[in-house]
Amino acid sequence: MDPPEKIEIIGDFLALRWKDGRELIFDSPTLRANSPSAEQAGESDIFGEVSGGSAQKEFRGVSIKRFEYIGNYAIRILFSDGHGSGLYSWDYLSSLENN
Repeated sequence: MDPPEKIEIIGDFLALRWKDGRELIFDSPTLRANSPSAEQAGESDIFGEVSGGSAQKEFRGVSIKRFEYIGNYAIRILFSDGHGSGLYSWDYLSSLENN
């Protein structure tokens, strides 16, 4: 998937726009709760058993401090609570659109 042509932090929201005009807007707590990191989501072993992860699902008051590009396929979002280990690929962000 091609990267967005523009990504902006607008208040407590992350806005993404693709060349075809498609736009996605996510609030900070939603992105933090859906972090794809092992710290938040846990890790699967070869048998599909998930271990680790966080039981916390509410992140009211957490904001996005900044983001950084990871290659041409993802961004790392740094949150006000110190979390920053999740890599949000363009495909993953697109999958969050209907959550």
